[in-house]
Amino acid sequence: MGAKYKYLFGPVPSRRLGRSLGVDLLPLKTCTQNCIYCQLGKDAPQVLERGEYVPIGIIVDELKLIISEGLDADFITISGSGEPTLHAGLGKLIDEIRTITQIQVAIITNGTLLSRPDVRKDCGKADVVLPSLDAGSPEVFAKINFPHEGLDFYTFAEGLVQFRRQYKGQMWLEVFFCEGINTDEQSIQDLKQWIDKIRPDKVQVNTSVRPVVHPEAARVESDKLEEIARKLGSNAEVIADYHKETKSPTERPDSAAILETLKRRPCSLNDLCRGLGMHPMAVEKALAELRDAGQIDCQEKNGTFYFTAK
Repeated sequence: MGAKYKYLFGPVPSRRLGRSLGVDLLPLKTCTQNCIYCQLGKDAPQVLERGEYVPIGIIVDELKLIISEGLDADFITISGSGEPTLHAGLGKLIDEIRTITQIQVAIITNGTLLSRPDVRKDCGKADVVLPSLDAGSPEVFAKINFPHEGLDFYTFAEGLVQFRRQYKGQMWLEVFFCEGINTDEQSIQDLKQWIDKIRPDKVQVNTSVRPVVHPEAARVESDKLEEIARKLGSNAEVIADYHKETKSPTERPDSAAILETLKRRPCSLNDLCRGLGMHPMAVEKALAELRDAGQIDCQEKNGTFYFTAK
């Protein structure tokens, strides 16, 4: 995808949604929380007020253009580098998408605003909604998600319950585990109680396989994560991608796709290889070309090199 698309990224292979075209509605790191496992880091002011951060008409124009060029995607996924339900035009955007394509719409959200009727109404227009719930108590919620001071855990969790009661589509609840924070038996049981109340279609169990900014977001090893999933119920599945296969070293990635990814967040070589499904040697060559062209920078952090767009 070239530079003509400012608010779209992909389509990219998604472990949950197949071939997914991403829609980014917000400025970088505009969110209600500062989760310790966020790849963008937890050091940013939280936001609770909805607004029109990006004009919906511009996004619709980009969607019309990419669809006219023969878009091949399983989902148009509203997600990006912030919390999409903060955009007041979310429902209007989905209505517009319905008029131009039959591709299904998904929303990846942290779910914190689903206690609000207007947010439930907007999200209810999507085919699949993928909210998060990483804690079953206020104490663990504070440790792992660093929510805005105006967010109450019980109001948030009850909002997920209420949305499920009203929503007719698929609800896939993601639960992100960090070793030593929400992996003890009490935390798992607290989560299970809320999951039983919410009754999502799927429970998708994840951990920080990819490098994260904050080391306290420690990875849970695969055997333990599988055990946790069994405790959460028969519809729970591990989605953490421990051993994703990559393509041949001779198959070159699209440099424009790499650049678009780096405009949204810093990435290591491993991040890019997993996201693009490419061999490290191939990605390294493309990164070298982008650096030679003066389009990206590279900085070391805690022993890992991260690439950013200039």
